[in-house]
Amino acid sequence: MELKIVKIDKPEDMNFLLGHSHFIKTVEDVHEAIVNAVPGAKFGLAFCEASGDRLVRWSGTDEACIELAKKNAMAISAGHTFIVFMDGMFPVNVKNAILATPEVVRIHCATANPTEVIVAETAQGRAVLGVVDGLTPVGTETEDDIAKRKGFLRMIGYKM
Repeated sequence: MELKIVKIDKPEDMNFLLGHSHFIKTVEDVHEAIVNAVPGAKFGLAFCEASGDRLVRWSGTDEACIELAKKNAMAISAGHTFIVFMDGMFPVNVKNAILATPEVVRIHCATANPTEVIVAETAQGRAVLGVVDGLTPVGTETEDDIAKRKGFLRMIGYKM
């Protein structure tokens, strides 16, 4: 077995979600889950098929996001993984809808942070072992940091 690090290639502020599923139907069902959760959603989705033709299957509503999804799915190349890049929305807007999709087994991460995917490669194929999401903390928040966090959440409309 060989361990590999696959760096997610994306614009700095773009959010994405990386997950694991179990069936080719994932592409259509995750697409439907996203557009039902966020009408007018701009996203790209790619799914690594693990048997049969073993293609990267894809869908979406935004060409740039679709291309990012296809490129990063090929770089990861782990069976039954899927990746969704989104523009103008956050993973929190679609995470529950995606998790409710019958084929979806887990979500490895949902972030805009710089991300590395830890992949194990065997003679049979590849598997996602985990992710490095962002950077290591440098301290503990102060009272000022708490106020800033709470203000930010209210500013973007996630708290009242």
